[in-house]
Amino acid sequence: MEKNLTQGSVLKNILLFSLPFLLSNFLQTLYGMADLFIAGQFNGAQVISAVSIGSQVMHMLTVMITGLAMGATVLIGQAVGARNKEQSSKVIGNTITLFIIFSAIATFTLLALSVPIAKAIRTPPESLQQTVSYLRICFVGIPFIIAYNVIASIYRGMGDSKSPMYFVMIACSINIILDFVFMGNLKMGSQGAAIATVIAQAVSVAFGLFNMFKSKNGLTLKKTDLKISSEIMSSILKIGVPVSCQDGFIQISFIVITAIANSRGVEVSAAVGIVEKIICFLFLIPSAMLSTISAIAAQNIGAGLKDRARKTLWDGILIASGMGLFFAVIFQFLSGPTVKLFTSDETVQILGTQYLRAYVTDCFFAAIHFCFSGYFCAMGKSIISFMHNSISVIFFRIPGAWIASRFWPETLTPMGLAAPIGSFASVIICVLVYIIISRRKD
Repeated sequence: MEKNLTQGSVLKNILLFSLPFLLSNFLQTLYGMADLFIAGQFNGAQVISAVSIGSQVMHMLTVMITGLAMGATVLIGQAVGARNKEQSSKVIGNTITLFIIFSAIATFTLLALSVPIAKAIRTPPESLQQTVSYLRICFVGIPFIIAYNVIASIYRGMGDSKSPMYFVMIACSINIILDFVFMGNLKMGSQGAAIATVIAQAVSVAFGLFNMFKSKNGLTLKKTDLKISSEIMSSILKIGVPVSCQDGFIQISFIVITAIANSRGVEVSAAVGIVEKIICFLFLIPSAMLSTISAIAAQNIGAGLKDRARKTLWDGILIASGMGLFFAVIFQFLSGPTVKLFTSDETVQILGTQYLRAYVTDCFFAAIHFCFSGYFCAMGKSIISFMHNSISVIFFRIPGAWIASRFWPETLTPMGLAAPIGSFASVIICVLVYIIISRRKD
């Protein structure tokens, strides 16, 4: 399970680590896309809207949990790079303890807030009940989401990105099969989509736990490792909380934009929901590169190889931004056909195409600042990532979407430009901070 990422070709390490991570992210995103696609084949706009809104809320929670678990990935990576197995075990034990507590609090809190959450994002009245039902069922599955991300963070911190990929592969297959059964054969609407997702997540966690404790992976965990260490716990939170908040802010901006769209009617709501799913898919590469750079750079920083850590950053930017530019160009031609895959409603198709063509340009800019965020996290300076994303959300994304909805109500193109403008601001901030840090170090 443990793999040394401080030796060999940096570019090769990035590719070998990121490809399984990319596939894992693809399969996780396929959860929501499959739910939305299958819902569109058997249901009308009300259920499509409910599934798109509900799954967007769940995606926000998932990325925030993943961000919080980043603290464990980085600390484990640094310990592995320093070849300190005792420290690795203590970090893993404290991670498990922390997330057990967090899981209990999050589950009960979110269940109590299901209706207020649905209303806060201005869910269309026609879809409100379906959305609330979807959220309540998915909130019951919060412990499984948390458990999977803890398991994945442990594996990735030790240099293994393949095992989490296998667990998600199993879960995704089960989810798609159950979607057809529950929404297609049993006509259960959004409730069927939610039940399928929770069952799939539970199976994924079961496989992950079995593999972790039965395979020869070099992992040794004692009961004393589960005892809370204030130093380790604070270090996990110091790195993980800013990343979680950063991801949360980004997702909140998506939800606020969705709320703005929801206020314009169910067709706009459905169009924006579909495009958000497509964008989540296109963002798999920068997301995978962020985590890849965090894990690889953390090991190299732990081993005192700072030049290799910086090379990891720039190689990652080259790969991610190149792919982002490709998507930004090609989807100027593919936006219409892609949106049509999810709905037969012509109005939704037109609105979705407008939104996607503008929004997709964010793939290039986001790729760059995602890579910088991964590097800052590996350094233990995740607060920088939190700051630049907060500035982007507060001063560009949300205001831009609101202004676009007020002055261009007949089209979604201007609203789609709010995200790339915000990401461009993040890129500028990241480059300036990197220059300042590099000069200080040198």
